[in-house]
Amino acid sequence: MQQFIEKYREQIVGMLTGFDRLVFRGSLRRLNASFFDPTRQVVVAKGMEEYCWQNQILFKNYGDHVRRTSEKLKSRSLQPYRDGGIPIEFVRDMSVDKDKLAWGIATEKGIRSGPACAISALEPSPSFDYIKSRLVRRTRPCHVLYHYQIHPELGWMYARIQTWFPFNIQIGLNGREWLARQMDREGLHYQQQENCFPWIENYPRAQELLSQQLQTNWAELLQKFVPQLNPAHEEIFARYPADYYWTCYQSEWATDMVFRDAEFLKRLMSFLTPHGMLSFSSADVLRYFGKRVNQSGKIPASFQGQLQTNLREYREGERVKYWLEGNSAKFYDKAYTEKGSVLRAAETTINNVSVFRSYRPKEGGPEEDLQWRQMRKGVADLNRRAEISQHANERLVNALASVDDSRRLEELTAPLQQPVTWKGRRVRALRPWAEDKDLLVAVNHGDFLVNGFRNRDLQILLYGEPAETKAEKRIRSAAISRKLRMLRAHGIIRKVSQTHRYHVAPDARTVLVAILTSSRTTLQQINELQRKAA
Repeated sequence: MQQFIEKYREQIVGMLTGFDRLVFRGSLRRLNASFFDPTRQVVVAKGMEEYCWQNQILFKNYGDHVRRTSEKLKSRSLQPYRDGGIPIEFVRDMSVDKDKLAWGIATEKGIRSGPACAISALEPSPSFDYIKSRLVRRTRPCHVLYHYQIHPELGWMYARIQTWFPFNIQIGLNGREWLARQMDREGLHYQQQENCFPWIENYPRAQELLSQQLQTNWAELLQKFVPQLNPAHEEIFARYPADYYWTCYQSEWATDMVFRDAEFLKRLMSFLTPHGMLSFSSADVLRYFGKRVNQSGKIPASFQGQLQTNLREYREGERVKYWLEGNSAKFYDKAYTEKGSVLRAAETTINNVSVFRSYRPKEGGPEEDLQWRQMRKGVADLNRRAEISQHANERLVNALASVDDSRRLEELTAPLQQPVTWKGRRVRALRPWAEDKDLLVAVNHGDFLVNGFRNRDLQILLYGEPAETKAEKRIRSAAISRKLRMLRAHGIIRKVSQTHRYHVAPDARTVLVAILTSSRTTLQQINELQRKAA
C-alpha cells in the first residue's frame, strides 16, 4: 500500500495493521461425531450415544441427565458472579445488543477490570434428542450464558457457553483492545476511541506489539476460558474424555491510517466514496481477494459466486463495502478528534475460508507432505488468514491511491459565494459568473502580473472610455474602491505596502483561472471531456 502512503505522506502521521474483531468457537469433536442413517432419514449422534454408554445412561433417560447436568453447569458457572455481587441479566429479546448492554452495565458500575456481568438467554443451538430409540442431532432453543469481562491481557471480551449438550463455546475478542493492554504494560501513551487509536505516542512500537499477537498459541489461550465457563467439565467427562477443538468463526484484519487534519480526511472521503462505488469493476473486487481473472480482464465463466458492492452512511462518515462468497472488504472513516482522525483504509473480514488455500500437510497425514489444500477453520490456519487478509488490504488501498482528488471548481468557488465580515463590516458575496465576471477578468489581466494594478487601471478596463467630468471620475473611483474592498475581503487581492497598487493573491490565481476558464468552456467541449473519461 506504499502508493497510497506516498501520495498522502504529509498528512499520514501513523498507521496500524492487524486483527480487529475475532470470534472463536470451541466444539467437543468426539462428542459431536455423527453419521447419516438413510433408513431413518436422521443424523445419528454417535458421539453422544458413546457418552451415554460410557456413563451407563439409558437413551430414554437422556433428557433427565441433560437437565441435571445443565443445572449443575449453570449453578457453578454463575456462582462467582453471585458471590461477588456482579450483575446477572436474563435477556428475552434476541434482538438486544448484548455487547452494548454489558458495556452499559460495566460503565454504570465503574468496572475497570475483571468480570463485568453475566447475561443469560435462549438461542437456537445444535443439540441432541431422543427419537425412535436413537440419539439424533437437532437444532433447538438452548439456554446460553455470556461472561463479559475486562481481561487483564485481552481487554473487553466475552465468552459464551451453551449450557445444554454438546456445550459449544464461543469467544469474542478484539485485537485493538488487546493492543491497548499491551501498550499499558509498556507504558506507551495513546488515545483510544472505541476500537481505534486517533493518537499513539510511538506508532512503530505499537505496530510491533500488534504483530506479536500472531505468535499466540491460540488453543492454549482459548482453553483457559473453559474452566470459567464450565467448572464441571472434568466431572462431566470423567468417563468419556473430550477436549475442545478451536476454530475461528470470523476474523477482521484492519489497516488504520491516522491523518493529521480532520478536514483533509473529510474532503478525501468525498472523493474515495464515489471512486470506490463507481470506478471498481467486479473483476477488480475479485483481484482484491486474490482471485484470478481472464487475461482480457473479464470474470472467468467458472466463477459462480455472488459479488456485491454497498454504500452505507454512518454518524461518523461513510463506508463502502464489497462482498464475495461470504467474505468482505471495506473502507470507511472511523474517528475524528483533535489529536488525529482515523481512516480505516481497508478491513478484510473472512467468514468463509473454503474459498482460500493453505500450504499445509493433510490432517492426520505426514508433516512433510506439504501441499496447497483448502484452508481450515481451525486456529492452526489463523496466520494464513492474516496473510490473505493483508494482501487483500494492500490491493484495495493501492486501488484507492488512483483516486483523482484534485480540487473541484465547486470547492474553489464556494467560499467566494458567501458573505464575509471584513474589518467589522459585512461584505457581500461574489457573483463570479454574473456581474462580477468582468471585474475578475480585469484583475487577472496579463499586464498586471509584474507590477500589479491601481484603481485607475481598473477604471480603464471596466469603463472603456475616460470620464468626461471630474464628478464622474470621482464616482468611478469610489465604485472601483468598493470593488477593491470586496476583493480584498474575499482574499482575491492584496495591497502592496505603502503604495496604491494591488496584486492578485497567489492562492487566488488558481481560482480566477478556473472561473474564467469554465465561463469560456462550451457544452461541446464538456461532452468531449466526458466521452474521453468514459
